[in-house]
Amino acid sequence: MDMMKGAMSSSEMPMKGMDPAMMQECLEAISACAQACVMCADADAGEGMGRCAAMCANCADMCDTMMRMMLRMNGMDMAVMSSMMQTTIMMCRACSAECMMHAEMSEHCRMCAMACDQAAMALEKMMGSMSEAMPVA
Repeated sequence: MDMMKGAMSSSEMPMKGMDPAMMQECLEAISACAQACVMCADADAGEGMGRCAAMCANCADMCDTMMRMMLRMNGMDMAVMSSMMQTTIMMCRACSAECMMHAEMSEHCRMCAMACDQAAMALEKMMGSMSEAMPVA
């Protein structure tokens, strides 16, 4: 995600206590997840795995939306951001579980599940750091 590198400096952060490096790590994990989900959904569509393809497409959409929300620094609302992060984590976990059912026979499903797990962990880590952050007036 070279386009996002350096995009966030501590002076631009709208919340006290948020770590720009952690946010960068989270954005990169979410982006990787979205990309893996799109590739998996496309591959699954041709293999007659409709549920897996739909889960991956939904997860890609959630990750894309989450990423866009995180990049809108000035419009960040703690309650809304927390809710969206929790929902994205749930979607990533559900997609990972679905893909893991096919991981032994499908490399793209295995890779997608791993990317979903990484995104969920990065979001959980980010949420942990946000719990201590206070909105800047």
